[in-house]
Amino acid sequence: MFLLTVLSAPKSYHGFDWSRGTIGAAVSVNLALYGLTAPFAAALMDRFGIRRVVAVALTVIALGSGLTVWMTAAWQLMLCWGLLVGLGSGSMALAFAATVTNRWFTERRGLVSGILTAASASGQLIFLPLLSWIIDRYDWRPAAVTVALAALAVVPFVWLLLHDHPADVGQKPYGATEFVPKPAPVTGAARRAVSVLFSAARTGPFWLLAGTFAICGASTNGLIQTHFVPASHDHGMPITAAASLLAVIGIFDVVGTIASGWFTDRFDARRLLAVYYALRGVSLLFLPLLLAPSVHPPMIFFIVFYGLDWVATVPPTLALCREQYGEDSAIVFGWVLASHQVGAALVAFLGGVARDTFGSYDVVWYASGALCAVAALMALVIRRRAEGLAATV
Repeated sequence: MFLLTVLSAPKSYHGFDWSRGTIGAAVSVNLALYGLTAPFAAALMDRFGIRRVVAVALTVIALGSGLTVWMTAAWQLMLCWGLLVGLGSGSMALAFAATVTNRWFTERRGLVSGILTAASASGQLIFLPLLSWIIDRYDWRPAAVTVALAALAVVPFVWLLLHDHPADVGQKPYGATEFVPKPAPVTGAARRAVSVLFSAARTGPFWLLAGTFAICGASTNGLIQTHFVPASHDHGMPITAAASLLAVIGIFDVVGTIASGWFTDRFDARRLLAVYYALRGVSLLFLPLLLAPSVHPPMIFFIVFYGLDWVATVPPTLALCREQYGEDSAIVFGWVLASHQVGAALVAFLGGVARDTFGSYDVVWYASGALCAVAALMALVIRRRAEGLAATV
C-alpha cells in the first residue's frame, strides 16, 4: 500500500503513462481485498492457527511485490499490488489484532488492541520516507524488492516465535483466573464467516458500526494515505517531504491509538467514536488552506492531530463488536473492517477521478469532512446491548 501511495506522484511513473485514476483503481482493489479477506482470515486462524495464516500471508505479499519488477501494463499492477498484496495484507490485518486480543487477554483488551492496531498502521506510514527516497534516487523497482525482502525476512520469526494460544506455552490468558485449554480447530472457515455475517447483518449495531468504519477508511487509507502525497506535490511540495509528513502521522498514530485503547477501557466507546469522527471532519475542512510548497507550523499541527486520530477509532469499534457479538466478535469485526476498506477503496478511486476531472483535490477534502460528521452522529445512536439492541432490524 505504501508503495502505491508513492507511485501516485507523477515523478514516480518512470516510463508508465498512468493517470491518477488508474493508480487509484489499483489502490482500490488492494484496499477492498484487504478488508474482504479479513473475516475469512479470522475464521482461518480458528481453523489452522495464527502462525500458519500469518506466515502464508507474508509470503503472498513478498510474491506480489516482487513480481511487480517485471510489470509493463496497468493490469499487472492491479494483479500484483491490487490482488496479491491485498489478499496477503488482509489476511493478517486488524482481524489478527482482534484474534490475538480475544485469545491472549481478558483484561486491558482496549489497550492491547490499541497497541496492535497502532503497530499495523504505523508500519505502513513509517516505511514511506525510505521507499520514497529509494524511488526518487533510483527507481520504483528497488523499492518493490525492498518490500518483498522485508516481508520474507519476517517469516522465520513468525514461524519460530508466534504462538496460537496461551495454552501452547502453558500460560493463562492475561487477567484470567483459570487456565484455558486450547480449543479444537473450527472447521468450515468460509461457511462460518458467511453465517456470522448473515447473523450480524440482522442487527442494528452491525450496520451502524460498518457505516462509521467505512467512513473511517474513506478518511484515512483511502484519502490521506493515498492522495496526500500527490495533493502535496500538486502544490509544489517535494515527494520526500510529503512522504515524511505521512511518516510523522505514523509516529503519532502509536500515541493516539494506545491512548484510545486506554480510554476505551474506561469510557463509553460510542461517545469516543463520536468525538474522534467530529474532530477528524473539522480538520479536513481546513486542509486545503494548509497545502503549500513548504512545510509550515499549521501543517505540522494538522499532521500531529491526524496522527493521533488515525486509527484511534479501532479500539472503541472493536470493544463495541465484543459487547454486541461475544465469541463471534473477531469475525464480525472482520466484516466491519471489510466495510472500512470498501470505503477506503471508493475514495482512493473517486479521489483520483475527482483530481483528474477538477484539477484539484479540494472537493474531496470537503466531502470527506462532511462524511466524518455523519459518522459522528451514527456512533451516537448505537445503543448498549443491555438496552436491548439485539433486536433485529
